[in-house]
Amino acid sequence: MLKARRQRQKTKKLLDTEAKQAKRLAKEALAGPVVKKEKVKKEKVKKEKVAAEKGATPKVKKVKLTKEELGKQDAKKNSAAGKK
Repeated sequence: MLKARRQRQKTKKLLDTEAKQAKRLAKEALAGPVVKKEKVKKEKVKKEKVAAEKGATPKVKKVKLTKEELGKQDAKKNSAAGKK
């Protein structure tokens, strides 16, 4: 009894997988041939290294803080001074 049950389960599983595969193939056939996209190669841009002058330091731009950020800094200073 058990042997027959296992055999039936096995055949049922095989039939289900075959049915799924047939359905998938039918769907693909309906969709038509697959058109592959052509790959476009990007041109590589070489970065040129500029020799820095001797003794020169790189220039750093200073960013002005907004009013909100200035207010936050002032609040921190005031709270730190009040604790001491």
